[in-house]
Amino acid sequence: MPDASADASAAMVNAGFSLPVQGAVLRGTVQVPAGKTTLTQLLPIIQEIENVIVGTVSNQAKSVGREVSCRAGCGACCRQMVPLNVFEAEALTQWLQSLPAERQAELAERFHRALCALRDAGMIDKLVREDWVPEEETGTQLAVDYFHARVPCPFLENERCSIHPIRPLACREYLVTSPPELCQDPSVNDVCGVALPVKLSRALHHFGQTVTQDPRGWIPLVFLMAWAKGNAKPGDHVTGTGEELLQRFLNQAAELAKDMES
Repeated sequence: MPDASADASAAMVNAGFSLPVQGAVLRGTVQVPAGKTTLTQLLPIIQEIENVIVGTVSNQAKSVGREVSCRAGCGACCRQMVPLNVFEAEALTQWLQSLPAERQAELAERFHRALCALRDAGMIDKLVREDWVPEEETGTQLAVDYFHARVPCPFLENERCSIHPIRPLACREYLVTSPPELCQDPSVNDVCGVALPVKLSRALHHFGQTVTQDPRGWIPLVFLMAWAKGNAKPGDHVTGTGEELLQRFLNQAAELAKDMES
């Protein structure tokens, strides 16, 4: 006999949304789960909305002669410290576990090599300390030191992101219009970034802070394999129907965007 509850949980409904940012309103419709869902399960929808925001801003920049220069094959930014939200970490862990054993082993070895390289550069002790704060001087200096260690993201292959469709929100939000070669060292070169009116990663970090009781709410992506061993399920702590949860998330994103404007 078919499992009626499973069918119900798999059902999708259309959900309209609006996101007010900088005097304008982003409106659209997405499909979300009809029944109970977790914030981790909602990530594909959040990524879809983020893509729309990034696409809109990129088109606006192009219309005034500031075309985004980021391209596949330009992996300079993939040597930065990537803030991976705990919900994204949960989703990526599930994805990794779905891969063939050989591919899992290959990626595990890449993460191991990256951690060893960071250890040799004196970065691991700095990363695990709890006295650095993102977007303040301590966090900025840590990010610069990390970049200068020149350790590529374990998911970088031939200077291309091997997880591009499911890459973290922070990676989607990093856009520049300056020549790509300047990204070889943004700490000294005049790299011209594109400001987004709202960053959905900030809202995700807010929920991560609440669940983990950590002032950051995220981990450096390079710690993913170690984090996965804890079998944490942060998504289970933020649930609701798909429509309710999406609205709750976007309300938080709008509040944080308003704070940035003030």
